[in-house]
Amino acid sequence: MIRSLNIDIETYSSVDIKKSGLYKYVQSPDFEVLLFAYSVNGGQTKIVDVAQRWSLPREILQALFDPKVTKHAYNAAFEWYCLSKHFGKDPLTWLDQWHCTMFHGLYCGYTAGLGPTAVALGLPQDKRKLTTGNALIKLFCTPTKPTNKNGHRTRTLPHHEPEKWELFIDYCVQDVDVEKAIHHKLINFPVPAVEQKMWEIDQMINVKGVAVDQQLIDGALYINDYATAQLTDEAKSITGLANPNSAAQLTKWLSSKNVEVENLQKETVFNLVETTEGDVKRALEIRQELSKTSVKKYQAMVSAVCEDGRVRGLLQFYGANRTGRWAGRLVQVQNLPRNYLETLGNARELVREKKINALRLIYGNVPDTLSQLIRTAFVAAEGNHLIISDFSAIEARVIAWLAGEQWRLDVFNTHGRIYEASASQMFGVPIELIKKGNPEYELRQKGKVSELALGYQGGPGALISMGALNMGLAEEELPDIVRRWRTSNRRIVDLWYSIENAALSVLRTGQPAGVKGLLLATESDIQNGLNFLTVQLPSGRKLYYVKPFLAENDFGKEAIHYWGMNQTSKKWEKISSYGGKLVENIVQAIARDCLAETLRKLYMLGILPVMHIHDEVVLDEPESVSLGMITSIMGQEIVWAPGLPLKGDGFTTRYYMKD
Repeated sequence: MIRSLNIDIETYSSVDIKKSGLYKYVQSPDFEVLLFAYSVNGGQTKIVDVAQRWSLPREILQALFDPKVTKHAYNAAFEWYCLSKHFGKDPLTWLDQWHCTMFHGLYCGYTAGLGPTAVALGLPQDKRKLTTGNALIKLFCTPTKPTNKNGHRTRTLPHHEPEKWELFIDYCVQDVDVEKAIHHKLINFPVPAVEQKMWEIDQMINVKGVAVDQQLIDGALYINDYATAQLTDEAKSITGLANPNSAAQLTKWLSSKNVEVENLQKETVFNLVETTEGDVKRALEIRQELSKTSVKKYQAMVSAVCEDGRVRGLLQFYGANRTGRWAGRLVQVQNLPRNYLETLGNARELVREKKINALRLIYGNVPDTLSQLIRTAFVAAEGNHLIISDFSAIEARVIAWLAGEQWRLDVFNTHGRIYEASASQMFGVPIELIKKGNPEYELRQKGKVSELALGYQGGPGALISMGALNMGLAEEELPDIVRRWRTSNRRIVDLWYSIENAALSVLRTGQPAGVKGLLLATESDIQNGLNFLTVQLPSGRKLYYVKPFLAENDFGKEAIHYWGMNQTSKKWEKISSYGGKLVENIVQAIARDCLAETLRKLYMLGILPVMHIHDEVVLDEPESVSLGMITSIMGQEIVWAPGLPLKGDGFTTRYYMKD
């Protein structure tokens, strides 16, 4: 009896999947499945050469569409969507039969990628991804550049390279073997059913996609090319340089004008513009203006947009695996430039109509205007409106609730002005006096930067990173601000040390420890050589820290260490942690679970967002779906978080923007 299939396929499409994403790749008319490797119930892997017209065995074909048979694949979204196209099946009708081993690895604290995950798990060499794979994929899965040598063919088929095709077959088989080995290693640390369902909802959101304004995108690219050429010609005329965009050439030219600079970074150029004049000032202004020319996101939209005018696959489920948050893909909607223009609608129309002179006359800096309009390229479908709603100050609310910092909870349950309230607590000034027009209002800035920087055990350096000096604060007053904030938030400070001490105790003794509704424990599978520090969240989900151990940190203090992906080096290596950092992971993970709860509630009502960004949902719905309905759902108390004061806030619009 077939209970499960482990599957890996190889495919061809003329669309570049890295630039355009899975959905446009599969929707290409020339898309086809080349190889289908499978394993029944974890047994020996077999393969079907689909490219050479082999047929799947009848029992495998029946099992593939049997709802009682679980299909496992690494990055299962790929196999699921590709095979839906191959067999002419509605993707959503069998989504719940698929389980993603990549997501399972991410859930357990590992990195993405079949090869890197196999290495991180310590799989033996024969259970690791073959290194020849990338070259074989390029050869057989993507278009071939026609040359005299290859007879001007545009594709490499099996009969063109029979020996390499045999290697490709081995590679596909090996991928199933590696996926099986990963699945077997993690089997005693299962993904909760509620998270499996969340993965399915995420696939539905990605398949739905979001509409884009292709006329605006076309106009923005046209205007950018025109404006860039104009500014570059002007810079050449002023400097006489062959390439005024070259930092080396411009630095040498500035030196000839008695302006010595170490670099031409953004801040350096900004300061120089303020202190120079004449040709030097104008050349620097042009560099400043050109530095804001970022049309990569417009170009990414062009690459990813499907024939129906929608962009799909913008979100990566569990992309930030220390917290479980989503990550952006393709257009990277998680870090879009903010918009400040008061007349966005007017600017959009000028760009759509390619009226560059009017755009420059009204808005001045054309590249900056185009940058601000990137968000607005995402639009509602005809007859619909976008509902944009987010959780108000979600992390500040979660940390207050988790720590039991009552004065903060009182703020969120009443007026919600946390920056003013924080300043009031820190400096002993009545909150009523911290308002525009009063001298006390300058304290709000100190309250604001403190709230942004200090919640996770940050010090003066964190304040500086958050822009304290640019806000007009003096460096010598920062230690006092840190002291005042910590004195006003003793329960949050206690939370940092309670979590750190609990984690240290768990690793020393092996005994679990509870803190504020969280459960810290070590979990091991000796047979498979796995060991984790886990934190069970109020939702029941767990955070996993791989191969935890105690060692001295850079300050000579005993500290928690584990293995993970270094966010700076992008390498799998040892990472040191401490109470504030663990609290940051936990708070952001709980905030993520609040968003997931909202997505589940919306799904139960038959509503799917077109995308979500951090703590914000974006819906493309008929006007019968109201903003009030959505904010009400977001503000509802969550069963596993009694007393957590949530609030949804938002607006409706025809195009995506920041209010």
